[in-house]
Amino acid sequence: MTKLRWGILGCANIAIRACIPGIRQSQTGIVSAIASRSLQKSQEKAAELDIPKAYGSYEELIADPDIDAIYIPLPNHLHKEWTIRAVQAGKHVLCEKPAALTAVEVQEMVTASEQAGVQFAEAFMYRHHPRYDRIKAIIDSGEIGDVRGIHGAFTFSNPGDSKNVRYVREWGGGSAYDVGCYPLSAARLILGREPEAVTTHAFFSPEHDHVDMMMSGLVEFSGNVALTFDCGMWAGFRNTLEIVGAIGRIEVPSAFVTPTEESGHFIVQVGNERREEKVPFLNQYALQADDLAYAAWGEKAARFPASDAVLNMKLIDACLQSARERSRIVMNES
Repeated sequence: MTKLRWGILGCANIAIRACIPGIRQSQTGIVSAIASRSLQKSQEKAAELDIPKAYGSYEELIADPDIDAIYIPLPNHLHKEWTIRAVQAGKHVLCEKPAALTAVEVQEMVTASEQAGVQFAEAFMYRHHPRYDRIKAIIDSGEIGDVRGIHGAFTFSNPGDSKNVRYVREWGGGSAYDVGCYPLSAARLILGREPEAVTTHAFFSPEHDHVDMMMSGLVEFSGNVALTFDCGMWAGFRNTLEIVGAIGRIEVPSAFVTPTEESGHFIVQVGNERREEKVPFLNQYALQADDLAYAAWGEKAARFPASDAVLNMKLIDACLQSARERSRIVMNES
């Protein structure tokens, strides 16, 4: 079987511990090269991970004719530049979330990929897992009644890591970019429509370059439904989603991070009846890699079009604007 040959643009932890193993567990991909701005570092990682090629610059990897697709786990402010450079070199791109710093930037990336005739995808791995298809099927069946609300939380506590790129405002630091993007995208996925308005409140920490270390928000959708969410980088760990229906609810205890054999399951409760829905133990990073590969080969349409990244970024833009202005932001339908 033909394999999609991946190049890894950077040695970030997410690449080493999650995406590279995911590509290797996929049906379609192999990891052929890794690059760093330090040749020594890339050579060390290549040796450690048994990757055939190591490059001392991102440009060299992008120029390699034996690379078909690029995975970009760089700091957020570098996503736009290196995505555009990669797609213009004819490479398919899987870019870590958030795709960029604004919806305008993401649209430029999408346009560049379309002009180059290659695939561009934002790396929201969780939504490739079949448990979300099952959740949507349960909702569509009417078992929990009409959806009345969604509650999502993604928080962790790491304030002492002063050199973390998440705490540099100009680099796209902050909890909305880093973890808030997950419940925001999940609500859009589950409801199948875009929000109408957003109101948020955030704790902008002077100790952390005034990035949002905690954000809480209300996202209004049509049909009298809303998402309430919070996200944070200076709060106890949570990674949950709850979908409340007119007669029942669905609890997803481990909603976004890679599920283990046990943590991937979710709960459906209607009245006094409560059951655990068991889902297969699958690597969602592998499923994500396969989705891009099949789209790149023209075998299947991408499950999530590149335009979805623009729409999710519009929502993040609105959340940050609302928190800074302390105001309700009405979303532009365009």
